[in-house]
Amino acid sequence: MTSLTRTSSNQAGSTKPEQNMRGWPLVLVLVSILAAAGWAYLIAMVADMVPVMDMSEAGPGMVILNSFNQFAGLPAEARAALAVLCLPTSATFGMPGADMTTVDLLKIFLMWAMMALAMMLPTAVPMLRAYYTEISAQSGNTATPVLLVVTAMFGYLAVWLGYAVAATAAQWALSRAGAMTDMMAPASMALTTSVLFAAGLYQFTPSKKACLRRCWYPRWVFASDDAGPGAMSGLREGLVQGWVCLGCCWAVMTVMFAVGLMNIVWIALLGALMAIEKTFPSRILPPAIGAVLLVWAGILVSLILLGNAAT
Repeated sequence: MTSLTRTSSNQAGSTKPEQNMRGWPLVLVLVSILAAAGWAYLIAMVADMVPVMDMSEAGPGMVILNSFNQFAGLPAEARAALAVLCLPTSATFGMPGADMTTVDLLKIFLMWAMMALAMMLPTAVPMLRAYYTEISAQSGNTATPVLLVVTAMFGYLAVWLGYAVAATAAQWALSRAGAMTDMMAPASMALTTSVLFAAGLYQFTPSKKACLRRCWYPRWVFASDDAGPGAMSGLREGLVQGWVCLGCCWAVMTVMFAVGLMNIVWIALLGALMAIEKTFPSRILPPAIGAVLLVWAGILVSLILLGNAAT
């Protein structure tokens, strides 16, 4: 009789987290809405640029969008001549002007914030689901896990908004120094190669490995908060996990400075790459990414040296 009671109790305990997972779709819907909002904003920015700008100036791969404007099929010289007339002396939607006023800086920050929603928030889904499962095992109702996971999500985003502030400051400084064009792309190979080398080297560092492992196998700092589960516990957990994610992904995210900040092709590619890297444990992928970035930078340096030698 005792054995039967224990068995029934274990079965009830094992189904409880699964029953509480019925609230997870609500979290997933909110994540999807925020990520979609980020993508919608970025796509609107690019769509407003396409009719009047040479999109090849926005970075590698963007030339394909010239099929939808007056730059289609023109040689580089003709595109350059048109660009003098069409580049943003008056900024398009979301696009900062060359003067870098306070409004322009706010536009830049908003762009980086939308990139955080579009690129980084989807990569947090496995972590948020694992946290939901952890909290569900401790809670007897659906509302508590949803509340904690949503506040954890906003804590996670707060860290990436901090990155957006730093990236805005870096973009302002680089623009003032003439290192970035009005199309928010690198103005010289020096910036491109520097960013690629730094990002590639970081893939091999102990910090990268430690943070990536924490992304693969999260350790909950406040899951058993002595004060009991609450919004502040979830927020603090999100801040911790966001900091871990920043340590894992900041270098790959910063590659945007090398390929053009409004390069929607690379926004999608790097976002997918970071999501795969964080979701599927692998000893091969992280160093492979680093090797590709270093080889890419090395090729660019070789081209620069060959060009200098030829002149």
